[in-house]
Amino acid sequence: MRPNIVTEAGLQTRVGQWWESIPFLTSAVVVVCGVIYLVCLLIGYDSFYEICFLPTAVVSHFQVYRIYTSIFFHGSLLHVLFNMLALVPLGSELERIMGSIRLAYLIILLATTNAIFHLFIALLVAHNPFHPYQYLLDECAIGFSGILFSMIVIETSLSGVQSRSVFGLFNVPAKWYAFILLVAFQLLMTNVSLLGHLCGILSGFAYTYGLFNFLMPGASSFSAIEASSWLSSCVRRPKFILCTGGSPTSYIPTHSGQNTTSSGLLSGNIWRNLSSWMPRRETSAQAGQDYRFPGSGRALGSGQSETVPAVNSDSNLQARLLDNSNPNRSSHLGVTATREPPLDGRRSVVDNAVGATPVNPALHQDSAPSEEQIQKLVSMGFDKTQVEVAISAADGDLNVAVEILMSQQG
Repeated sequence: MRPNIVTEAGLQTRVGQWWESIPFLTSAVVVVCGVIYLVCLLIGYDSFYEICFLPTAVVSHFQVYRIYTSIFFHGSLLHVLFNMLALVPLGSELERIMGSIRLAYLIILLATTNAIFHLFIALLVAHNPFHPYQYLLDECAIGFSGILFSMIVIETSLSGVQSRSVFGLFNVPAKWYAFILLVAFQLLMTNVSLLGHLCGILSGFAYTYGLFNFLMPGASSFSAIEASSWLSSCVRRPKFILCTGGSPTSYIPTHSGQNTTSSGLLSGNIWRNLSSWMPRRETSAQAGQDYRFPGSGRALGSGQSETVPAVNSDSNLQARLLDNSNPNRSSHLGVTATREPPLDGRRSVVDNAVGATPVNPALHQDSAPSEEQIQKLVSMGFDKTQVEVAISAADGDLNVAVEILMSQQG
């Protein structure tokens, strides 16, 4: 008998499938950072002092461009390789949740706020009356890792998990996870910017607590940008994800990676994560995927690992609402467990969930949305009133609530 075709797939095919599974913006950032490093290597450019984030240059000469040039340049091959491998799982997951344009805006916002925090702390330390410390003002910081630390905080907050694994060695409380990584990297690599990473963590927490809400445009603004003619060539790309959560022309090929609560290279078993990035060929019918939420990302708000079978391309939301083994959820939402075609079924089930009358009013009253749940979704740009209604209709499940809000915007 002919061996399984999965075992016959060559390295080039598997790498190609893995690359096609990365959404548009995340892959674009990887390409830009990689190309910039290769060009610098070929022409022998190593004057990073001219483009790095240098607080003294920003203050004395108002060289604001350093805020953005510094994040795309890297000092060594290991530097750019490690950062990009960490970006792929983090950026892919956040891009599938937020959309390509929204994530692009978020990266610009995080780069700006990281620099502001960096500059403020450096000036505060350098001019404190007790023990002035000038070194931070003269520190030259480059690399994408500051934004990566912001993404770690945001992704950890959206996942809703209580603990996370650090390199597969031990678990720590989720709220301390980014700080543990900060200390670990500082001990392992003494030449990294402690202040740059710390400012990334501060920006991430500021975003999750809703402090940047007044800087985040609404979904209609992002939709208007996506509809503009100058962006039409990008929107037509198969891997582009709209801010409402879907691709207008095609799907993002999925890969059967490890769906755990760990974030890529920065947590969990490092070798297992590296191997999980290599995709396996699937036999499921790709036409059954929901075009608005392609890929097999972790369920938002889920703290458990859920492996998606290769023969089942239905979305997490549809699987949750149609699961006959959980009578409480079906009874509470008042949804009849009848399977519909994947593309139309998702919207139908969500609509039923929004308009359904709870069978047990007392049970519905116990599932009132908490302030923490509301703030998590409000920080993503949703209206607070709609968030409260969606969380109540979703029985407190943030994953279902996001799907309901997305369907209303679409």
